[in-house]
Amino acid sequence: MSATITRHRKRKKLKADINVVPYIDVMLVLLIIFMVTAPLLNLGVDVDLPQSKARPIEQQKDPVIVSVDEQGRYYLQVEGGENEPIDATTLKAKISALVRQNPDAPVFVAAPGVTQYQTVIDTMVLLQQAGAPKVALMTQPPSNAP
Repeated sequence: MSATITRHRKRKKLKADINVVPYIDVMLVLLIIFMVTAPLLNLGVDVDLPQSKARPIEQQKDPVIVSVDEQGRYYLQVEGGENEPIDATTLKAKISALVRQNPDAPVFVAAPGVTQYQTVIDTMVLLQQAGAPKVALMTQPPSNAP
């Protein structure tokens, strides 16, 4: 008998596949992060300039129009009624009540072109504090428009 013991080594075959499970996990985490942070990036106020050739907004409901003059006095026009002079606290209370009754009611700010920009911004902030979800600026079409 031969004392030689033959040892057979089994060679493992190299695995050439890429394990993509960790990459999928990372992509899902990134997707969730972007989905959560995207709505938070919208910070600001939409502004339209006093004269524009923009097409008019089609509305089914009569808008609430808050006018502010050069001296910073407020006027409120609801559902096509007359412009009523109003102070800031009463305006905030009325807009808050209107928005609670009808959250989809459009709220517009109208001001002559000579009104200070800060006065218009303060009016928009007041309306947003009253709960108006969207506040838009009214514009006058250019006089030479067809």
